Amino acid sequence: MAVIEKQKLEQRITAALDKHKFGSLATVENNKPKSRYMAIFHDGLNVYLATDRKTHKVEDLQHNSNISLLLGFDGKSSPEIVEIEGTASITKDDSLRHKLWNPEMKRWFNGPDDPDYVILDIHASRIQYSNEEGQAQVWEK
Repeated sequence: MAVIEKQKLEQRITAALDKHKFGSLATVENNKPKSRYMAIFHDGLNVYLATDRKTHKVEDLQHNSNISLLLGFDGKSSPEIVEIEGTASITKDDSLRHKLWNPEMKRWFNGPDDPDYVILDIHASRIQYSNEEGQAQVWEK
């Protein structure tokens, strides 16, 4: 893929991440896929998910870091779809936890310094972007 074409694809993916704030994260639990609906945060193609360190998804990732994240078409908004394949690492990076913190998280955590509040840092190896017409393009690291 040419550099200009890859940059345009990255811009389309980033725009889709801006529009779609929720997606389905799949981890591997007992050698089977397990999906959970989660809020998505991003900085360009760097994707993050906030969660409690005591959840099954964190336990899953400690055994197998492979993930799949699906977001996009919800029947109301733009019909584009983004499928991310890669791995996730669990981080308690203070600057990232403070950067992603928002008041809605108070339902689950006592604040950005809550020891149970962790960030899943998604390391994409492959992203498939399907536009409104269903035409797919693939970004690979």
